Amino acid sequence: MRTELVSEPGDPNRPNEDFASVGLPASGQGGSLIVLDGVTPPRGETGCLHSVPWYTARLGGALTELTVSCRDLTLAEILSRAILRTSEAHSPTCDLSHPRTPQATVVLARWSPQEIEYLVLSDSALLVDSPAGEVTAVLDDRLSRLPRAARATDELIDATLRNKEGGFFTAAADPSVAERAVTGTLPRAEVRALAALTDGATRWVEKFGKGDWAECLALVRKEGAAELVSRVRAVERADAETRTYLRRSKTHDDATVVYVEL
Repeated sequence: MRTELVSEPGDPNRPNEDFASVGLPASGQGGSLIVLDGVTPPRGETGCLHSVPWYTARLGGALTELTVSCRDLTLAEILSRAILRTSEAHSPTCDLSHPRTPQATVVLARWSPQEIEYLVLSDSALLVDSPAGEVTAVLDDRLSRLPRAARATDELIDATLRNKEGGFFTAAADPSVAERAVTGTLPRAEVRALAALTDGATRWVEKFGKGDWAECLALVRKEGAAELVSRVRAVERADAETRTYLRRSKTHDDATVVYVEL
């Protein structure tokens, strides 16, 4: 088995709000991967004393433990328990009902000798590579399906559409959001490799159009996860003045890639 993990902050002067881990149980019979992309709130009140990195570290740590130790639970049940555990850690001091309470997108995958389980919530991506080289992108596309006007500012998204019916969902303080995730199971024999990417890395495909998902996974497999992030950064730097691709987006974003070759 080959595993590779790269996570680079968008700004070296700010903490990386992503979280990533690969869990390989001592039994050697399976494993898991976890990628979280912390949601940077607009400037202003969040109702919470804690930072986004605090939240993603807590949630990611809980998910790492539970995916490895609780094989009898589904990934949705594990996400629900992890959100509850994280919420309980700061509910005495923080207003978790605030729409900008710390939150994150989620990608989970877990494998055994028989099957691959997956879960995706919000706009990070999971790429699944078959033995024949066919790549399937598992996406939660609710955010991208919002009307363009509704995506004009973070404030508008937070106030009217985040974690609400007709909008999109992230892992925040409500454990029931796990039921909204995109989930599924595949036979282990039908999967050669997995790659989980935050939207700072999926920019190479989704914003910059430098290749499709199959080409993205091929780049990671052949040249490494760091090379994908490097290419994203090169396009971002070139676009800093023209804003051809990133008209309303920040120039650089935290970028995380986890690759597992089964």
